[in-house]
Amino acid sequence: MKRIKSFEQVKRLVIKIGTSTIVKESGKINNYYLGKLAKVVADLNAQGREVVIVSSGAIGIGASKFHLKQKPKSLEEKQAMAAVGQGLLMHLYKNIFSKYKITVAQMLLTRNDFEDKIRQYNTCNTFNALFKYKVIPIVNENDTVAVEEIVFGDNDTLSAVVSVLIRADLLVMLSDIDGLYSGDFRKNKKLKKISFVEDINDDIESFACGVGSSFGTGGMRTKISAAKLATARGIAVAIIMGKKPEQIMGIIQGKNEGTIFLPKTMEVSNK
Repeated sequence: MKRIKSFEQVKRLVIKIGTSTIVKESGKINNYYLGKLAKVVADLNAQGREVVIVSSGAIGIGASKFHLKQKPKSLEEKQAMAAVGQGLLMHLYKNIFSKYKITVAQMLLTRNDFEDKIRQYNTCNTFNALFKYKVIPIVNENDTVAVEEIVFGDNDTLSAVVSVLIRADLLVMLSDIDGLYSGDFRKNKKLKKISFVEDINDDIESFACGVGSSFGTGGMRTKISAAKLATARGIAVAIIMGKKPEQIMGIIQGKNEGTIFLPKTMEVSNK
């Protein structure tokens, strides 16, 4: 695989956005932060960088349509809410990117698309064709047919697998906190944020905490697991605050934003 030596060299990146950024605790869509994300992606696109968005939110948006206070627990209800919400989610992305005259494409994937060699090859070719036309792929798990805990269970894992498949340079995960802390920052505001991680060891993994939102799925634990998967394949990973997607541009400019997990070949300046 190719390796980058600095973030300015990033050509292809994956941005993972979770349900907690898309859907407020009230169940309403967070149009303001989605609009900020669209502006950042448009700027990246204008710079000639190729962007994939791995987006959660279909189940959360479906649940909000029926005024549910939290995500349903049974598999069939999750699949039903995903069936309702996925079309609404894509309509949302279509609207926010139309302002920048950017076309989006829906890609619904399951584990088989990565494990079967032919399907993997065809999926990769689809991504490359979309990049050729400067289309932004919006990737989600195919929740209406997946059966293994809505198979990847969380889109953090899916974002890492997609990053490996398309040979991305950088994976950015938008979170409800601004990086990795040495414990649960929601319970102890005095904890110190970890700016750079060069080795995801037992100590780093022990800092993980669970889900923070009533509509969320993963939490820091799944993000660290995804970072471990991606960095092992030479892909840099960043965890930043979902409310501040402009930090993505800061990372590319070499600024210290959120928590950055470095592949061993990566060089970073401390700005």
